[in-house]
Amino acid sequence: MEKSTVYFTDFRCSVGTSQLDKLKKLCVAAGIKNIDMDGKFVAIKMHFGELGNLAFLRPNYAKAVADLCKEQGGMPFLTDCNTLYPGSRKNALDHLDCANLNGFNPISTGCQIIIGDGLRGTDEVEVPVVNGEYCKTAFIGHAVMDADVFISLTHFKGHESTGFGGAIKNIGMGCGSRAGKMQQHASGKPAINTEVCRGCHRCAKECGSDAITYVNKKAVIDYDKCKGCGRCIGACSFDAVYNPNSSANELLDRKMAEYAQAVCQDRPCFHINLVMDISPNCDCHAENDAPILPDIGMFASFDPVALDQACVDACKLESLKTSKDIIPVVQELHDYDGPVYALVAPAISGQFGPDVTIGKIRTALRHLGFTGMLEVAVFADILTMKEALEFDKNVHTEEQFQLTSCCCPMWIAMIKKLYHQLLPNVPG
Repeated sequence: MEKSTVYFTDFRCSVGTSQLDKLKKLCVAAGIKNIDMDGKFVAIKMHFGELGNLAFLRPNYAKAVADLCKEQGGMPFLTDCNTLYPGSRKNALDHLDCANLNGFNPISTGCQIIIGDGLRGTDEVEVPVVNGEYCKTAFIGHAVMDADVFISLTHFKGHESTGFGGAIKNIGMGCGSRAGKMQQHASGKPAINTEVCRGCHRCAKECGSDAITYVNKKAVIDYDKCKGCGRCIGACSFDAVYNPNSSANELLDRKMAEYAQAVCQDRPCFHINLVMDISPNCDCHAENDAPILPDIGMFASFDPVALDQACVDACKLESLKTSKDIIPVVQELHDYDGPVYALVAPAISGQFGPDVTIGKIRTALRHLGFTGMLEVAVFADILTMKEALEFDKNVHTEEQFQLTSCCCPMWIAMIKKLYHQLLPNVPG
């Protein structure tokens, strides 16, 4: 099978050129004009953002894509389907109000807005999933399937259940009717570990279905209301909310992929991802956190899988460059004549997958310019041996004892300030 091609451009613009110009040029380079749109309905699937969220794509980007379609004789319209949970997009009227309040209207986007699954989220088409393993049929918004050409315009960002939200999620989950979303989320519902629940109410505030209440200061889930979206799991800081089905998120991802296939099967499709304002959570939230990475660029392809993979790879590379400052470190290594050792945490053994051994990591670090590699836990082992020798020397009766973990300056300062009577029991 021939590899798919993904086209990319960054957000840098010279004077006189806008990002919208670059987006149009990117789409043309990627082949959008090879699609016959003359006299045909073109669905542009995008997310209009939940009210209160400011990370969603600006309507200007939608207009740039719609203008390209009209240049080719197409009749574009923006579309999304209603949400499964209560919020500002739970029915077509609220959804259209939300879109308008967030700046999406025929004037700003150059085309009409149609809610794909109708007034109540029940206007759907049951579409066969070719070779479907998890879903034999998919319930897709009627207007989405009525279109002759399908284009996805996606804000690529983080997601608390699927890891990231890209083209596949925008298409698969976003085009599902209410019944379709229920089918995708049906792999499992969360549970509460009452032993670690702090009663902080964070999960209840995050729940879009009002399914969480509190009894004796512990969270309780009403499974008749729960949709299984998993937002409460991401909200809990104490791991009190969990999914008893350990493969639920994986099944969700697979069902989404099959739904995306059902949407795109047997008609011309084109996909655009904008990797910008990379918030940690979905635009379905009524808020957005600060971006976790700098803006990276715009990607386009006929293949949504290759497109999402390219975006993930770009984010990984950007994370390496920005958070680890690897390039300045390598430069310093080459400029310094003395020995430099890389100190790594024990967790490094699982960071790069089963095929990357500690030996391979050590070799790679040497190629970068390090003299060698040491695991920081070796110093904990050395300290443990030192304290064991001191324990054997100083503790001889049941009344005698010795404090451990005494290498930390903060620990020593606390002993001196608050528990100075214990200083004789601190090893030297």
